[in-house]
Amino acid sequence: MEELVLEKVDEYLKVHPEICKCQHCRLDIAALVLNNFPPKYVVTEEGENYSRLSALASQFRVDLVTALIQASSEVMQNPRHDKR
Repeated sequence: MEELVLEKVDEYLKVHPEICKCQHCRLDIAALVLNNFPPKYVVTEEGENYSRLSALASQFRVDLVTALIQASSEVMQNPRHDKR
């Protein structure tokens, strides 16, 4: 789940130039998104493929985008990186 979310965060940041792309903000966004989803643990390649397929379900995509919007907004309003 973490890899998938980081991938989606990077895609989201590419199309939103107003959002800080520093590593700290990127990881804060990912952490907030991950906190909105139950963990999905896999230990085999077959399980990973199944997990990825289920993650592509349309409701999951909607939930993920919603979580990304909320998380990026929260991080933009309260960045924790050094403002130098």
